[in-house]
Amino acid sequence: MGSSGHPLTSIEICAGAGGQAVGLHGAGFRHVALVEIDKHAVETLKLNVRNRKGWDWERKHCDVLPMDVKEFDPFVHITKSKIVEGELSLLAGGVPCPPFSIAGKQLGADDERDLFPTMLNLVDKLRPQSVMIENVRGILEPFTKFKSYRDQIAERLNDSGYVVCGWKVLEARDYGVPQLRPRAILVAIRKDCYRGFGWPDSNEKPLVTVAQALAKSMRRRFGDDKARYKKWHDQAKLGTVAPTLVGGSKKHGGADLGPSRAKAAWVALGVDGMGVANDEKDVVPRRDLHRPNGPMLTVAQAAIIQGFPEDWEFHGGKTARYRQVGNAFPAPVAEAVGLSIAEALGRTGPVLPDPNSIHKHEDDSLFPVDYLPAQEPGAAFADRVEDRERALVR
Repeated sequence: MGSSGHPLTSIEICAGAGGQAVGLHGAGFRHVALVEIDKHAVETLKLNVRNRKGWDWERKHCDVLPMDVKEFDPFVHITKSKIVEGELSLLAGGVPCPPFSIAGKQLGADDERDLFPTMLNLVDKLRPQSVMIENVRGILEPFTKFKSYRDQIAERLNDSGYVVCGWKVLEARDYGVPQLRPRAILVAIRKDCYRGFGWPDSNEKPLVTVAQALAKSMRRRFGDDKARYKKWHDQAKLGTVAPTLVGGSKKHGGADLGPSRAKAAWVALGVDGMGVANDEKDVVPRRDLHRPNGPMLTVAQAAIIQGFPEDWEFHGGKTARYRQVGNAFPAPVAEAVGLSIAEALGRTGPVLPDPNSIHKHEDDSLFPVDYLPAQEPGAAFADRVEDRERALVR
């Protein structure tokens, strides 16, 4: 809740299947609108807003909007709540990552999928008290093109009256997610609301391993076959967290658990990554469970690896549901950042020095991240970096 007793409110663009929405809700934000273009993800959001325990406020006040965010006008399309310029607590979004993915063409601002301009236009229109943007860590690469674009984003926010608290790479496994998933987060707070901001502590939660996260569901899937369950568990507990789940593209085939090195990492965890298993109720033992490299994961198990609550519901066929999971922002990470933003917005005490003196575009400390070695992108470099992000298990 806000310091005045009113709920902290949020609008989320590119909401996907709701990973960010779950996390921000856990941090105390109540959703005024969830904007998403994918029809299956839209139905997932509607399903959970309608049925989820504890989401009574959203059932009354939240619009789930199935639309292109470039066409979204909050003062026209939001009908359940009254939107007043300057009163929204948080504008958040995981804008599309292909423009900045190391595995892509690194077109950045030249990529038609780049939605940073749309996000910044919404900031100017809504004047929210805070802004959170999530992207792949590739946006923080030290390539000249990317650094220039980061500076443009920071300058635009600063000119719009915001303190840019910086970009930071947060690793999902540090927040109780059993997966290696580094994400770049940008936080900005409106200058008149700024009392300071501190990034969430990455040491608060213990490491959750794949063996721990999936033990209950695997035991249930194997049923009376205790020997096969023990074989899986004995293998899984030799590892720690999973490689990065990838949602893939509609242009490509069915769902699987990533590139070749990621699949090898899954084998080390006792899981066959060559596909996705049928749901428990539709299990085909020989196909889904009794494979030489171990069982395949169900969509529900992939969602656990991604940090979703076990009772979060997904709409669509198996591949559509898996892609929603694989493209999600882990809820525990969103919650951790949301709690830090909520604390900043509700903080009392003396105002820190002039925000203009805090934000310096030329100061690399604005981007507190361990950069990968400076190198122009190429196929070999892309493979090395993407495999490290997707397949490394520590």
